Amino acid sequence: MRIASSFWGNFRPIRTTLALLLTAGSLLSGCGSSAETKPAATTDSKPAASSTTPAPAPEKKPIAVTQVTNWFAQAEHGGNYTAQIKGFYKDAGLDMTITSGGPGISATQIVASGKAQFGMGQADEVLFARENGIPLVAIMAVFQKNPQGIMVHKGQNLKSMSDLNGHKVYVGSGVAYWEYMKKAFKLDKVEELKYTGQLANFVADKTSASQSYITSEPFSMKEQGVEVDVLLNADFGYNPYGNLMYTTESFLKENPQAVKAFVEATIKGWNYYKDNYKEINPAIKEKNPDMPLDKLDYSAVALQPLVFGDDAATKGVGYMSKDRWETLNKQLYDLRLLKAPQDVSKVFTQEFLPKK
Repeated sequence: MRIASSFWGNFRPIRTTLALLLTAGSLLSGCGSSAETKPAATTDSKPAASSTTPAPAPEKKPIAVTQVTNWFAQAEHGGNYTAQIKGFYKDAGLDMTITSGGPGISATQIVASGKAQFGMGQADEVLFARENGIPLVAIMAVFQKNPQGIMVHKGQNLKSMSDLNGHKVYVGSGVAYWEYMKKAFKLDKVEELKYTGQLANFVADKTSASQSYITSEPFSMKEQGVEVDVLLNADFGYNPYGNLMYTTESFLKENPQAVKAFVEATIKGWNYYKDNYKEINPAIKEKNPDMPLDKLDYSAVALQPLVFGDDAATKGVGYMSKDRWETLNKQLYDLRLLKAPQDVSKVFTQEFLPKK
């Protein structure tokens, strides 16, 4: 026993050394094991990492809106229909419906009721609506130069509005531009007859005159072999923006992005229609089968200087100026067609027009 005790006693340092080596080996082995399992841990943690990646934003649902025009589908609405046909409204986030105006249809009343969000009409209509408590706001103008005028037979020496005295004139009852012309040119000797949309009486009487759109009626007359001239109202002092687009104060306030999208897409439509009307007109004809395709093409060319000229040539389609609104406001008040001048700062806005 003593020998054994002495023997193991002599080997105690060795035992200690072996123990230390074994312990160190275990530690090294443990470190190696940890290093080898790190990739697996990283692999296992991938789902957790991906959970922090933002999920794709849900696709925005298009905003359903309606615009009502001022007549049956025609070239004068070309840019609006182009924006629908080419998908410009859809690309802008709008689910667009276009409904046609026509006889007895009041776009201002339809928009005021909320059945449509956008309407089309004359600048003077917007002023009249506001005086009657309908808070419309014009957001863009299509026609810089109004296409309305008085059509006369060529060769009758009718060069000015004042020359109409002593002649029959077919014109709508109480229309603002005619009230202006009667006062401005002292038309107290005109035989005023109700305009019905039929031109047979005008054709039969070469000394007569009739209201018209320079983009429309002259084509019909040419087809019948009747040569005409048109005295544009704009050239004789009365030039409200034509086919402007409007909405209500409340819709504008609550949906500014939709209004902006509508204006930008409509302007894009007009810029496309200018050079591509032959592509678009067959689709417009589908919406108005009674409209001849060659008339659509005629109108698309005739309207171009009225839409893309004047201020639009430098400031872009849709532009409106405060001076033009102030002038019209004063004209209507002077004629007592407005009981009081309107605050034009509330009548129109350029906020949504593309910046030039």
